[in-house]
Amino acid sequence: MRQLVEKLAAAYQKGNNMLKDKIRQLARELQPSTIANRRHLHTYPELSYKEYNTAKFIEAQLDAYGIRHERMADTGVVALLKGEKADSNAVIALRADIDALPIQELNEVGYKSVNPGVMHACGHDVHTSSLLATAGILQQLKPDFSGTVKLIFQPAEELIPGGASMMIKEGVLQNPKPDHIFGQHTMPELAAGKVGFRGGRYMASNDEIFITVHGKGGHGAMPYLGIDPVVIGCHIITALQQIVSRRANPLLPSVLSFGKMIANGATNVIPDEVKIEGTFRSLDEGWRKAAHEKIRKMAESIAEGMEARCTVDIQQGYPVLINDEVLTTVAKQHAIDFLGVENVVDLDIWMAAEDFAYYSQSAEACFYRLGVRNEARGIVSGLHTATFDADEVSLETGAGLMTYLALKTLGN
Repeated sequence: MRQLVEKLAAAYQKGNNMLKDKIRQLARELQPSTIANRRHLHTYPELSYKEYNTAKFIEAQLDAYGIRHERMADTGVVALLKGEKADSNAVIALRADIDALPIQELNEVGYKSVNPGVMHACGHDVHTSSLLATAGILQQLKPDFSGTVKLIFQPAEELIPGGASMMIKEGVLQNPKPDHIFGQHTMPELAAGKVGFRGGRYMASNDEIFITVHGKGGHGAMPYLGIDPVVIGCHIITALQQIVSRRANPLLPSVLSFGKMIANGATNVIPDEVKIEGTFRSLDEGWRKAAHEKIRKMAESIAEGMEARCTVDIQQGYPVLINDEVLTTVAKQHAIDFLGVENVVDLDIWMAAEDFAYYSQSAEACFYRLGVRNEARGIVSGLHTATFDADEVSLETGAGLMTYLALKTLGN
C-alpha cells in the first residue's frame, strides 16, 4: 500500500512539474508580444469610463488567440476559456483593470504616453498585458486542463463608483458563476520576479469627504464684522483628527486626510465660504459607518458653535477588501511552488483602496501583489507618480503565475 501511495505521489509530482514547465515555456515564448502589448497600452492610456480604444485593442489580441469575448459595462471585455481535459463544473475568474490616471508622464522612454495629462501610473497596463498573456497560455493549454476560466478586463477602477460594481450589476459573476477570483497589482516596493500575499483584511475602504463652511465675508482688517469661515474650517480640520486618534479602536487602522482647502478670498478679503476635501479610510465596515456620523456631527457642531453653518457630503467609495484566508494560503503555497520560496513574501495591510473589493463580497477572492522594482535600472518610483514604471520581467512572472494559480485552483 505504501509503495502504491508513493508511486501515485511521484506520478502526480511528475505531472505537476510538466505543467509548470509548459507554463514557464509558454510565458517565455509570449514575453516579446506581452512587452509589445504593455508598451502599446502605456503609450495610449485612457481615463476611467473612456477606455474605448483600449477595449478594442484587448479584443483584437483575444481574436488573434482565437478566444471568444463580449463587452460589458460599455468598455469592459469578458472572455471564457473551457479546458478540454475532462468535464468539470469548476469555474475561476481572473481580473485585470484597464484604465489610466490623470497624470502627465515625466518618463523619457520610447513608450511614453502620447495622450496629454493621461498616464498608466498605477500599472494597469502591466495587469492587462499580463492577463492577455495568461489568455494566450491558457488557450494553448486547453487540452491539458479541466474547468473554466473567466477573464475579466475591467474598466474604471480609479474612479468611484468603480467598474467592478458596474460589471457585477451586469452579471459578470454569473453564467457561469466563479467559485474563486484572483487579481494582481503592481508593487514598486517589491523587486521584479517576486510576489506578495496577505489573507484576511488587506485593503481599506475609501470615502470622499466634501465639507463647505458657510460664514460671512468681509474686510480682512475688520474680522469682527463677519464670520470667518477660514478660521472655522481650520478648527474643523484639526478637530476631526480626534476621530482617528481618540475615537477609533487602535487595532482597526483608520486614515483621515484632507488634501484640499479652498478659501477664495485675498490678503485683505475674508471669503463667504470655504470648501474642504479629504478622504477617510478604514479596515472595518462597522467603524466606517460610525465614523461617517461622527465626522458629520463634529463638523456641523463646530461650525454652529462659531456662528457659522456647515454642510458635509460623504461620498461612499469602495468597501474593505478581504482576501479569503484559505484561498490565499493555498495560493501562496502554489506561488512558492512555481516561483520558489525566496520570491514569495508576506504583505502588510495597505491603506489604499481597490474596487476589486466588490468581487471579494461575491466570491472567494485573492488579491496579491506583483513586484516591478529594479533599482539598477532606476525603476523605483511609487504608484500614482509621474515617473512610475515597471521592470518588464514582471510581465512573465505575472502571466505565468496567474496561469498556474488558475489551473491549480481548478484542481489540475
